[in-house]
Formats: sequence, structure tokens, C-alpha cells
Amino acid sequence: MARLIDNIPERPPNRDIRQLARVLRFLWPYRARMAVAGVALVVAAGCVLGLGQGLKRIIDAGFSGNDASSLDTALFALLAIVCVLAAATYTRFYSVSWIGERVSADIRRAVFGHLLEQSPGFFETMRTGEAISRLTNDTALLEVVIGSSASFALRNTLIMLGALVMLVITSPKLTALVVLGVHLVIAPILLFGRRVRKLSRASQDRVADVSAYIDEALHEIRTVQSYGHEAEDRERFGERVEQAFGTAVRRIGQRALLVALVMLLAFGAVGVILWIGGHDVLAGRISAGELSAFVFYAVLVAGAVGAVSEVIGDLQRAAGATERLMELLATEPAIRAPASPQPLPEPPRGEVRFERVTFHYPSRRDTAALSDFSLSVSRGEKVALVGPSGAGKSTAFQLLLRYYDPDAGAITLDGVELKKADPKAVRRRIALVPQDPVIFAASVAENVRYGRPEASDAEVIAACKAAYASEFIERLPEGMNSFLGERGVRLSGGQRQRLSIARALLADRAVLLLDEATSSLDAESEHYVQMALERLMQGRTTLVVAHRLATVKNADRIVVMDQGRVIATGTHAELVRGEGLYARLAALQFLGEISPAIAQ
Repeated sequence: MARLIDNIPERPPNRDIRQLARVLRFLWPYRARMAVAGVALVVAAGCVLGLGQGLKRIIDAGFSGNDASSLDTALFALLAIVCVLAAATYTRFYSVSWIGERVSADIRRAVFGHLLEQSPGFFETMRTGEAISRLTNDTALLEVVIGSSASFALRNTLIMLGALVMLVITSPKLTALVVLGVHLVIAPILLFGRRVRKLSRASQDRVADVSAYIDEALHEIRTVQSYGHEAEDRERFGERVEQAFGTAVRRIGQRALLVALVMLLAFGAVGVILWIGGHDVLAGRISAGELSAFVFYAVLVAGAVGAVSEVIGDLQRAAGATERLMELLATEPAIRAPASPQPLPEPPRGEVRFERVTFHYPSRRDTAALSDFSLSVSRGEKVALVGPSGAGKSTAFQLLLRYYDPDAGAITLDGVELKKADPKAVRRRIALVPQDPVIFAASVAENVRYGRPEASDAEVIAACKAAYASEFIERLPEGMNSFLGERGVRLSGGQRQRLSIARALLADRAVLLLDEATSSLDAESEHYVQMALERLMQGRTTLVVAHRLATVKNADRIVVMDQGRVIATGTHAELVRGEGLYARLAALQFLGEISPAIAQ
């Protein structure tokens, strides 16, 4: 099952091992080391072929000629060849293994870096677990091929070709039998190779399904356990594991059958050659040493063909891995900087403008998240966006951060249209405090410094104090160096939110986006967070999304949204005096402060 991203055209998996050629651009920087490995490979193959001639000389000049001196010379020459073979093999193995590890690391870095450039819309259809599978399992396959299987295949191919030449020199008649045997060996390789390649791709996809399920279940372990869903998840995971196992077993079965057939045919051919060659020795047409060398070379050919046939399975699996990895690298980010981005003015002003913006999410093209939406926010102004769920409030934030581009209309920051600017430059002027604060599995200091990596320790501590986070940080076992666990599991919701605010304070951006920053907090936590936010909003253009109207009563302006449109604008007092949506929302939340007429 190939689960392709929307912006990648769906196509049947490529079954050609020439897919591996797409990795050449990662190999090119290490061409010098590849050359060393290539020379070592040729020397090692030559030494193996030289062993056959050494064997011939030992038998003909040493044993058959009854000459001890010739026997000693031949044995010492054979020993020298073995020493050279050992040194060449070491050089080849170390070099290609180093290249495999290095290229695998380079590909991982390239794919991960490319994934970081993708817009959030990309991840609406690409599951995180599948991306992880491609980064780990697929690159591991390439590592095996580049660092082992490929050189192994090349070495055996060289030995096979060299041995065939030596066979022709020794006995053309017997060589014809060997060539016939090689063709019998190649036939099942071609027959079963396509099946192995198809099953390899399917096996990799099943493994990706397993990885995706693990990622989802473990990240949401609290939800799994709170609903007592362990048994169901265990069963569903087991189904995916069994699907992966079943596909792998079919692949292994085809590959095992391939190897068995190759060995049977290859060594059967060697037996026939021994029978015919033995009669030639008895008839005096060739010497015993020549037959021994011929059998040695024939065994080399048979072994090389068998080894190559086994490696082909690895190459085909790696071709599937290459296709999946290059598929990711070929995916162009939906949001990217123009060829000549327009610079944002300095110093930042924090002026935001939405001009008749219409937008549909990629996965929900039938419903407009924003429709003809216009809004202008002046420098230093505090504007609140309120309305029911699905009104488009958070969507406005995502467009301002340029996670997506609008389908129609324009958005400007400090007078520059976002499409004409570098997205990174735009985001460096905006700080976001989300509803669910993101805390990484790192220390307090590292989490806060995420907002400005080059900040000093003193600046990090100052930001924590300004966010009223110092009071709980000082109680942690190692203070600023305390490890917070995955997703900040060692902190309460209010503590995580205050660290998120400290991060935004340290970033010191001109525009501040608060997305439900005080929702789901207890009274004490909300008090601390609200004080931290008041300090954070000072001197900054602020856009606030909130369902709890108590948090936006003091905004300079409140924009009421419904179904992606602006339906009312004004201060809290002005909107409450009306009889629109805001008055009804306020009546529900401030019944003690609103007149009975409004509450009706």
C-alpha cells in the first residue's frame, strides 16, 4: 500500500534497481574514497584469480613433477598472494563500510531537513510514523547496500568475469558447459527477481504502518489508558504486525527459493564439469593441475553467480527504499521563498493587514475556513478575535505565520505582502503562544532558549522571571537544568504555559499571537499566566484568540467572527450594547454583568 502525499502524483512502484542511481549525488562527494575502495576491490579480485594459477603450479610442478623446490616456490608465492588479498580486503571493507555509514547519515540529514521545510498541509496526509520509518528503516537498507552488498556484488562480478576468461584459456570445451550453466542460473534470477522487488516494497509499507501506529499510540498513551483502550490497541497493533510479518514471509520465501535454485543449478553444473574434465585428464588432453585450476575457477563462477543472485534481493529492497526517500526529497514545499524575496522594513513595526482573504484547507476544499476576510491591525494595537468554534480565528493565525497561502486576497506585514517575502523572515517577527504549549524533552533553559538560541543564561533567567515562571523553576530538582520529560510531562498545564510565554518573551518579536493561551487552566494558574501575558503584550502588536471573553474585555478592539467572516467590530462595551453574536456569547459568560434584555 503506497500512501502518497497529495502533491505527489500516484504511480505504481518502480521495480528497476536502477533507482539506486538516484543516490549517486550523495556518493559523489566521497569519490576519492570510492576510488580507493575500487582499487582495493580490483586487487582483491585479482588475488583470488591468482590463487587458481598458484594451485595449478603446485599440482603440476610440485606434486606431479616431484620437484620440492618448485613446490616451495609455488607455496611461498601463494602465501604472498594471500597476504595481498587480506590487505586489499581490509581496505575495501573499511572504505565501503565508511561510505555506507556516511551516505546514510547524509541522506537522513537531507530528508529530515527537507521535511522541516514542508508546510503543515503536507502533514495532513503524511503520517509522522511513516516519515520516521522512511528516515530509519529505508536509510538502514541503503546503508547495507552501499556499505556491503554493492561492493560484494561488484567483487563477485569481477571474479566471475575474470574466472570465465581463465576458463576459456584453460579449456574452451569445458567453458561452454560453464556458460550454459550460468544461463540456467540467471533464468530464475530474472523470474523471481520481480516478485521479490514487489514484495520488498509492500514489506516496507507494512513496516511503515507499524511505525505509524506505535508513534500515535505511545504519544497519546494517557488517552489510551484513560479510556481503557489497551486491549483494542494491542489487537489492532497485532494485526498490523501480522500483516508486516505475512508480507515479509512471502518475500523471504521467494528469495529463499531463488537462492536454492541458483545453488542447485550452479553446483550441479560443476559436477558435470568434473565428470567430463576427469575423462579429459585420463585421456591426456589436459593436465591434473589445469583441471584443478579449471574446477577452482568454475567454483568461483558458480559461487559468484550465487552470491550476486542473493545480493540482488538486497538491491531490489534498496531500490524500493531509494524510491520512497527520493519521493520525499522530490516533494516541493507548498510554501517557499520567492526567487528574490522582498525584505521586510527595519525596524519592525508590527502592522498586520488581511485584505479580502479567502482560504480552504487542502484536506477540506469544499468548505471555506475564511471567506472575504478583512482586518487591519495597527502598530502596538491589541485586537481580539472571538466567535464560535470553526469561525476561522486560528486559521487567521496560520495564514499570518504563512503555514498556508490564501486562495484569494492578500496578507501584509509591515506593508509587505507575505507571498513576496521570505517565510522565515516573516516568522522571525511573530511570536506564538498556543493553547497547548509545546515543551520539548529537554531542560528548562533549552526550552526557553528555543525562542532565541543565541541568548545568554542571564537573558533566559530574566525571561523566566518576567513570565512568573521562576517560582516553580526554583523548586525543580536541578532548577534551570531540570529535564522536563517528553512533552513536559513533569509540569502542570499552567507551568508549561508560563514557559511558553518565557520563550516568547525571550524571542522578543514585534507581533504576538495568543491562541487560547489561558484556556483549561485553574484559577491560580490563570492568574499567573494572565500576569505574564500582560507583561508580554507591552509594546507589541497583539492578536488574541479566546473563547473566554473575560480575557479580551480590555482589548483595544474586538473582532467577532462567524463562518470565516467578520460580522462585527468594536470594544467590549460597544458590542455588549448590541444584540448580535457577541452580546449572546457575553450573556452566557457574564450573566451577572449583562442586563436581562441582552440575555434573552
